[in-house]
Amino acid sequence: HQLLAFLKPPAGGVEEDLIKVLAPTYLGEFELKGETLRKQGLNRIGNLLVPNDNYCKFEDWLMPILDAMKKEQDEDGTQWTPSKVIHRLGLEIKDESSVYYWAAKNNIPVYCPALTDGSIGDMLYFHSFKNPGLVIDLVADIRLMNDEARTVGRPKKTGMLILGGGVAKHHINNANLMRNGADYAVYINTAQEFDGSDSGARPDEAVSWGKIRPEAHPVKVCADATLLFPILVAQTFKKNFTPKP
Repeated sequence: HQLLAFLKPPAGGVEEDLIKVLAPTYLGEFELKGETLRKQGLNRIGNLLVPNDNYCKFEDWLMPILDAMKKEQDEDGTQWTPSKVIHRLGLEIKDESSVYYWAAKNNIPVYCPALTDGSIGDMLYFHSFKNPGLVIDLVADIRLMNDEARTVGRPKKTGMLILGGGVAKHHINNANLMRNGADYAVYINTAQEFDGSDSGARPDEAVSWGKIRPEAHPVKVCADATLLFPILVAQTFKKNFTPKP
C-alpha cells in the first residue's frame, strides 16, 4: 500500500470488484452460447459468468449511497468526482477482499474517467430519474490525475506499470505527456499493434507523443497479466520492500 501513487482502472474493474463481494461470479467457458446464457439470466465476461441477480444486489446496495451523496452535495456543498465516488464506495463496501476497500483505507486515489461505462453508469442513469441532480465532475479529476505526473516529488521521476489496455492504458500515458514523458514503463497485455489500437501500441509509439521519454528503456510483455503480475510483484516489489517507519 505504500508503493502506489494511484490506481487507474476501467469502470468494469471498479464495479466487478464490488459486485463480487455482494454475490459470487462463476467460472464458465469462452465458447458458451450467448443465446442460451441470455435465457438463463447469465452474463459472460470472457470465461466468467455473472448472474443478472448480482446486478440487482448491486443496485440495492448502491442506490442508498447515491442518495446520501446527493444529499451531501445539496446540503454540504460536496463536489463529487469519479475518484471521490470510488473512495466512498471503497469505504462503504467494508470487505477486505475488495481492492477498493484497501485503496480507500490507505488513501490511494483511484482515477476512472470512464466511470459511467458499465453497471455504475446504468445505476447513475436509473438514479437520475429517482433522485435527479447528482453531479460527478470529470474536470476536477483530470487535473488531479495529470498533476500526479506533472508535480511528482523527488527524485522527479515517474514509472508506469500498465496491465491491459483501453482507456486505463492511455489515460496513464497521457498524464505523463504533461511532464514530457515517463521515465519507466512496463506494459503487460496481449493486444497487438497491427489494428492501430492504442491497446496494442508498443511503448515506442508513446515515445513519439512525448508520453515516455526517449532515453527510457520501456518494456512490453505479451502475456496474461493475471498470471504474470503476481510473479512480477513477488520477484521485485515484495522482495525489495522495506516498510516505512
